[in-house]
Amino acid sequence: MTAKPRKGAAPAAPAAVQAAPVKLKAGRGKARTPIAPAPAAQPLDLETRRTRLKNLIALGKERGFLTYAEVNDHLPDDMVDAEQIEAIISTFNDMGIKVYDEAPAAEDLLMAEGSSQAVADEDIEEEAEQALSTVESEFGRTTDPVRMYMREMGSVELLTREGEIEIAKRIEDGLKHMVQAISACPTTIVEMLDMASKVARDEMRIDELVDGLIDP
Repeated sequence: MTAKPRKGAAPAAPAAVQAAPVKLKAGRGKARTPIAPAPAAQPLDLETRRTRLKNLIALGKERGFLTYAEVNDHLPDDMVDAEQIEAIISTFNDMGIKVYDEAPAAEDLLMAEGSSQAVADEDIEEEAEQALSTVESEFGRTTDPVRMYMREMGSVELLTREGEIEIAKRIEDGLKHMVQAISACPTTIVEMLDMASKVARDEMRIDELVDGLIDP
């Protein structure tokens, strides 16, 4: 039986109506067009790098300074290692070009104005070549362990024959001192005498006690 509502009672609230999920209909006969990936940035050729570095050096020589943002804009996009970038900054510092986080204040520029001077084009060309070689050497560095090892090996001077002989003599002298120190230990002496007694009683072979023994 269905209960009848009492007189004077408020009408029952209607049940909450859930909104039906909206479904998107794919167009018939139309295939989705795949989104092509963005083209990778092409590396700058050697001449372009040289030109950009020449312009950067000329700007730095004229003003006496550069900003990190200006330097980063002229470096290869793949060069993100801090040590590599610091090597490039050091190269500019050696040229007398200071590198700042921001452009220095006007009064600081006036104080340093006497140090900045015009530079001949051939000097800029030479310094651009120096900076370019530094950029390429740092850019060519690799994090592959084998290549890193080979690179470090190439930076160390190899031993000469005299050096190898000297090291061999030092190793031999060290072994002699070690044997003498062990032989002078009372515990070692007792152990050696005990082992010699075992050899005399045929409880131990002589070649187990003496190293390098040749049986005629």
